[in-house]
Amino acid sequence: MRLVVSGLVCRLGSALVLDGVDLVAEPGEVTGLIGPNGAGKSTLLRAVFGLVRARGTIAFDGRDRAAVAQTIGYLPQDTSFRPALTVFETVLLGRLGRLGLKPAESDLARVEASLGQLGMTRLASRYLDQISGGQRQLVLLAQVLVREPRLLLLDEPTSALDLRHQLELLGLVRELTRARPLTTLISLHDLNAATRFTDRLVALGNGRVVGAGAPEDVLTPPLLRRLYGVDAAVGPGPDGRLSITPLAASNGTTTPPIAETLDVPVH
Repeated sequence: MRLVVSGLVCRLGSALVLDGVDLVAEPGEVTGLIGPNGAGKSTLLRAVFGLVRARGTIAFDGRDRAAVAQTIGYLPQDTSFRPALTVFETVLLGRLGRLGLKPAESDLARVEASLGQLGMTRLASRYLDQISGGQRQLVLLAQVLVREPRLLLLDEPTSALDLRHQLELLGLVRELTRARPLTTLISLHDLNAATRFTDRLVALGNGRVVGAGAPEDVLTPPLLRRLYGVDAAVGPGPDGRLSITPLAASNGTTTPPIAETLDVPVH
């Protein structure tokens, strides 16, 4: 499913959070959203999913959201859970739109497969208040995946995970995106993870797109300085992939505003 966002404007109260955002996400690719806190990443994902009102155009293979709503999977940053449910029951709820009076064998098989992909099979009978916050995050991702979405919207899905599970989850997301194929739009704070697990980056600053393209084209020292207020070394890491090493806060502790003339490619 090709996602095309054009001229998206969103206000939350009196605050202008998104200011004319354009974005394209292609099937089989992981598109990463980066930017400092308050840049508009979460609001953009919520607007695409339809949780906040916005002006502009959001097209899904040329269609509107109502036509494809059942094929969009969304994992928010802040998630609630029902402690009275087991892990298996929670994931099964992801098939809610397909369930009859009794779950079909195919529904149960999908839940087992989704838990297996995330290494959660052994926890299937546990209640949600008996597992860790990071494990609950994986359960909720399994709930999204069991719906078999075509468009996957993930808002900082690794924030509650330890380092190993961050790598495993992002690797799985990339693998599923390419294999199914999915269109995946994911917000990330870890720039080194962004270089390794995304095909394309969209950098947001003050609600505007200030850079878009391949990670190596977007993550340049000038952009990092202007966007995050840090001086950073950018170059090949030990494995040959692009590596970002923050060195110091630039210009004291004040991040300068994003200028419209920021010299960062958008292509």
